[in-house]
Amino acid sequence: MQHIKAAAALQRLLAIMARLRAPDGCPWDARQTPESLKPYLLEECYETLEAIDSGHPHKVCEELGDLLLQIVFQSRIYEERGDFTMTEVIDGIADKLERRHPHVFGDSQCLTPEAVTEQWEAIKKQEKNSQQKTETALGSIPPALPALMHARKLTERASRVGFDWPELDGALAKLREEMAELEQALLEDDQQAMENELGDLLFAAANLGRHLNIDAEEALRKTVGRFIFRFTHIESSLQKSGRSLQEASLEEMENLWQEAKALTKN
Repeated sequence: MQHIKAAAALQRLLAIMARLRAPDGCPWDARQTPESLKPYLLEECYETLEAIDSGHPHKVCEELGDLLLQIVFQSRIYEERGDFTMTEVIDGIADKLERRHPHVFGDSQCLTPEAVTEQWEAIKKQEKNSQQKTETALGSIPPALPALMHARKLTERASRVGFDWPELDGALAKLREEMAELEQALLEDDQQAMENELGDLLFAAANLGRHLNIDAEEALRKTVGRFIFRFTHIESSLQKSGRSLQEASLEEMENLWQEAKALTKN
């Protein structure tokens, strides 16, 4: 029953989008292109992640709806151009899921999540080969991914062919090495070297995160959230005493920071 309701709801959304894009529809919607909508697509992805982190299902529901709108919007524009339809988008991912889950929809046996991942990648590689695309061991990773996420995926691909530290100590040592090289660039006051070494340090940190089974992108997002909370605590605490950030000493702000840090731990 829920499948039938979901199909009807999707049909309603598709009809609304078609109406908005019609000549007598909404001028703003009618003017949009896949390129002009890219920022909104990215924004809705991040707002969905934020909603998941909030732990409030109703927020997740709302943000998933906003994200679905972007998919429907993009599909409608391409359908108008005669490139593909929303039906092809849905059928395409449904077919892919069935192909890449032969342990569910076929005769293959996969008993562990790790085995499922290996099987998925093997089938994906076969699909790429059948399309006669020349591909390196790194595969085709979207270059527009956030940098830390991109670094994680690159090191994952390299690891599959044996280009990886066998132990955690190697990844840790590499991080220390990159930190030392950054410090040397600072001593030499070489701006280009500083940029290069900072990039190497961040790349090494992302790789270390992979070894620890920690996603560096997600870890940094959470750190940013903690920073915002703690800094806002400093600001609001000073405002309560009738003072501004500019009027407080660094020592006083540090004390309030530690107070906020204790609050987050509690």
